[in-house]
Amino acid sequence: MKTLVVFDFDHTIVDENSDTWVIRCTPDQKLPDWLEKSYQRGRWTEYMGRVLTYIGDQSVRPEHMRAVMESIPFTDGMTELLTFISENKKHIDCIIISDSNTLFIDWALQASGLKSAVDDVFSNPANIDARGYVSLRCFHAHACKECPVNLCKRRVLRDFTENRAKDGLRYERICYIGDGGNDFCPVKELTEGDIAMPRKGFTLEKLLRKGISEGSNELRAKIMPWTSAKEILQELRALIE
Repeated sequence: MKTLVVFDFDHTIVDENSDTWVIRCTPDQKLPDWLEKSYQRGRWTEYMGRVLTYIGDQSVRPEHMRAVMESIPFTDGMTELLTFISENKKHIDCIIISDSNTLFIDWALQASGLKSAVDDVFSNPANIDARGYVSLRCFHAHACKECPVNLCKRRVLRDFTENRAKDGLRYERICYIGDGGNDFCPVKELTEGDIAMPRKGFTLEKLLRKGISEGSNELRAKIMPWTSAKEILQELRALIE
């Protein structure tokens, strides 16, 4: 029986938001007001599509963007945690479900040398188009009223575990590690024996605390807040040993 570790990316694996970090590659290291004001609530990925087009229009080459993304700092203890996961693939499967994009995540993981820890990445598809611009698409369409229009992490998690079950693999437990409001929906997919690991002081921890105080029957997993990924490593080591 294996453990499934599910990571968010921004403010979880990395200590920043990759979508705002990339702005460092623009000539002025900031966006014009008209572009910032074009954001509509729940439509961040569409907004980021416009940001990436703007960056391309400033003659920023993909290799410069990649170099900036490779400099994004990892959260404290995360390198040690991912190293442990990569060394224990017999016991641990590991996926990322993120509202960033596949290119940013791949660049950061490649630079860290820790890509082998991660079995699959579910994020908004991105590629470099014929113009040399980064092109971005929404991950999927869904009917969830709680999530951004482009990504319901709960549906991704459910689809993944159901597909693995069809292949004959049922996980002994799921450890879900995240920070944001869009991590609340997938945490409600967890059951007894699973562990929700919200980053201390961030939105997910506050939503979980509120849900528990209101007696929500959807929150069935054990909740273990963390500050450093070393705390997650300690818990994971205890679980598999």
